[in-house]
Amino acid sequence: MSYDRYVAICKPLHYTTIMSNKICMQLVFCCWFAGSFVIFPPLLLGLNDFYAFNIVDHFYCATTPLLQISCSDTQLLETMGYISALVTLIVTLVMVIISYTYIVLRILKILSVNQRKKAFSTCSSHMIVISLSYGSCIFMYVKPSVKQRTSYSKGIAVLNTSVALLLNPFIYTLWNKQVKTAFMNMVHKIVSFSNK
Repeated sequence: MSYDRYVAICKPLHYTTIMSNKICMQLVFCCWFAGSFVIFPPLLLGLNDFYAFNIVDHFYCATTPLLQISCSDTQLLETMGYISALVTLIVTLVMVIISYTYIVLRILKILSVNQRKKAFSTCSSHMIVISLSYGSCIFMYVKPSVKQRTSYSKGIAVLNTSVALLLNPFIYTLWNKQVKTAFMNMVHKIVSFSNK
């Protein structure tokens, strides 16, 4: 997403050429690979023995809940998961920071105050989503020990998997004047309908 914003703001005339289907597919593949890099290496090493109750105390099945119910030694797996999560988060965060550094430098060169404001408002919605996502991912995946917090991890998982996704349409569309107008018209219709 930050690369898309970078191309749209820094190279707008070349946008359709640069953001081809091939590039979009490569970006999606990189996202899937980065996510898989956090989850699969610890699981591929193998969790052989589980406690008798075998109940995953979580909303979805991820590495952490599986490590919590394992009765085998998980120290190596925890360390591997910690390092892979840390590397993935740092590399992707550095890429986002580099993209937005170029974007901000480009926006500051825009002479028109209106255009500058429009460009910043376009990027601000993405920055809100990035903050929610990275904040919750840091608390979910970059932790020294798996055994410490189950309820804490569940709360962060709800934030990451549900709340952030529910907020996305509002964050991305409420900057748009047509969406604001349509939303206000809908509210007026509902209010007038309820008054009848």
